[in-house]
Amino acid sequence: MTLFGTLVQQIMPNFVTQRSLYEARERPSKAYSWKAFLVSNIVVELPWQTLMALLTFLLWYYPIGMHKNAKIAGQLDERGFLMFLLIWAFYMFASTFAHMAIAGIETAEAGGNISNLLFMLCLIFCGVLASKDVLPGFWVFMYRISPLTYLVSAMLSVGVAKAPVVCSSIEIVKVVPPNGSTCGKYLSQFIHSAGGLLYNPQSTGECRYCPITDTDSFLKQVDIDYADRWRNFGLMLVYIAFNLSGAVFIYWLARVPKKGKKL
Repeated sequence: MTLFGTLVQQIMPNFVTQRSLYEARERPSKAYSWKAFLVSNIVVELPWQTLMALLTFLLWYYPIGMHKNAKIAGQLDERGFLMFLLIWAFYMFASTFAHMAIAGIETAEAGGNISNLLFMLCLIFCGVLASKDVLPGFWVFMYRISPLTYLVSAMLSVGVAKAPVVCSSIEIVKVVPPNGSTCGKYLSQFIHSAGGLLYNPQSTGECRYCPITDTDSFLKQVDIDYADRWRNFGLMLVYIAFNLSGAVFIYWLARVPKKGKKL
């Protein structure tokens, strides 16, 4: 997610230069319309962002080992393809968001400051730094409208869902049952309600308990459902379409000369 600022800083200065040339030369000569100028600047990013998405996917998804979780679940091809699409959607969202933010702003510096401020709000309230449950009532609204809420949810679920969990030695909770009770008897009600796995149920000494047994339990704790993965990708496409529409509207509103009404 932190690549957003770098992408914006690369796109906006180039757009401002191209816009200045268009408004000083092509628009007065009526060589082509402002719609052609704006759409072409956005569309030309498509192949570059797709190439960057492919490189990011290959250099991130496989070295981390997320494909191993997909292989365990028997969904290697689907989840790999969807992860690529999610990375591509992120790059396209950053590109179109940058064009929308700079469309009516005079300088790249001001546009960059505005876009980074809005992006930080999306990042802060997407459920990663603070979960939905701990947000004050009003700010839950930001959680629901942030595009990163759906992007992060989809990427986490595609990357880690449907895989078993084995606790390391430092993650195992150790409890000593009272009165010589066995671990299984002492913790049975707790495990029934909270889940997890007890490694030594017959022991009367130190109980060794792992809080979760699969990655779906972790995703549930952060309000993420694997079943929503394709829906979330679709919502990212909606945000991209909104950015495109917003860029066209803002440029028309702020930069296109309006004809005066005839009396």
